[in-house]
Amino acid sequence: MASASKLLSYSGVSVHNTSEDCWVIINSKVYNVTNFLSEHPGGDEVLLESAGKDASEEFEDVGHGSAARLMLDEFYVGEVDPSNHETKSKAMSAASSGSVTATKDKPLESTNNRLLYFVLAFAIIILGMGVNVFRPSS
Repeated sequence: MASASKLLSYSGVSVHNTSEDCWVIINSKVYNVTNFLSEHPGGDEVLLESAGKDASEEFEDVGHGSAARLMLDEFYVGEVDPSNHETKSKAMSAASSGSVTATKDKPLESTNNRLLYFVLAFAIIILGMGVNVFRPSS
């Protein structure tokens, strides 16, 4: 990481929200993850949903380990200007414009993805139980 940190505004980060130019904010630090999209173990969609936005909550919710945290260093761009909090909500809503919000802070797309993951996990559990129930006994 650079010794002198570059300060960026939320609106400055919010314009980097495409697969060709993908920046995310994690714990007030800005990372350019464009070149990591195809390598991300969770798929590029996960990063693209947070492109140009604060992804701190999502990053922590997944429970990334120390290896993932160390990898962030190579993508470091700078830090979000802490004096720029008034424009955070404006910039973040501009980055997610076009999505209907399900709650005050979460885009509907994010809520739907979490529901999809839950349903998928549930289906796998049920399928696994079904295989054991219908297996011929020896």
